[in-house]
Amino acid sequence: MTATHESAIPAEPQSAPGATLLRTPLVAKAAAELVGTAALVAVVVGSGIQATELSHDVGLQLLANSTATVFGLGILILLLGPVSGAHFNPVVTLAEWWTARRGGAGVTLREVAVYLPAQIVGAIAGAILADAMFGEPLVKWSTHDRSAGHLLLGEIVATAGLILLIFGLARANRLQFAPVAVASYIGAAYWFTSSTSFANPAVTIGRAFTDTFAGIAPGSVLGFIGMQLVGAIVGLALVSLIFMPGRSAE
Repeated sequence: MTATHESAIPAEPQSAPGATLLRTPLVAKAAAELVGTAALVAVVVGSGIQATELSHDVGLQLLANSTATVFGLGILILLLGPVSGAHFNPVVTLAEWWTARRGGAGVTLREVAVYLPAQIVGAIAGAILADAMFGEPLVKWSTHDRSAGHLLLGEIVATAGLILLIFGLARANRLQFAPVAVASYIGAAYWFTSSTSFANPAVTIGRAFTDTFAGIAPGSVLGFIGMQLVGAIVGLALVSLIFMPGRSAE
């Protein structure tokens, strides 16, 4: 879900996705990504369980789920952004690494190798924690099939928009607004995308471990992840097109 950028990003600490700080120990960054992703998934899954226990209206359930996610994600980005950049999302990490290879600011390959496992382990732990808090089986594969074509299209749109937002803010030197902007976008995308905007491979994997409101069947996971990667490529292409560097007048 969240939470990166290119050469427009200032070098000083930023409380935003992708604003990875120099001199921060790698173990601290890994811990921030693991704990942050775990907390994010716990919020998503836990609020989904709570919503279904309080109401049988699917619309109200989704409203409760999305609202909790907006507030939870915003707080996590604000808190952990100065440590790791608050990615909590492999496509954000990979996109930042790609832009760094092309001369922008970003994570190193070593950091990518640490961030991705931390995010995945954190997501699984967050789903198990949410199930434990609500007395659900700790691990029960989801039966919520999400393999339909229109849902896969929704994931492309959701992920492309997320990458466009984060990297666009970076290009415009407005990363200070990322906690509010990213959380608001995810909250809106719950409603305007058919897939309810997973937009995050780690979160997708974690949500396969719970057979509750927010779950996704294991058979649907690879399709979602594949479309999220496509969405990330589309998002980066849109950033390059829309935020194209200007040319000096002659």
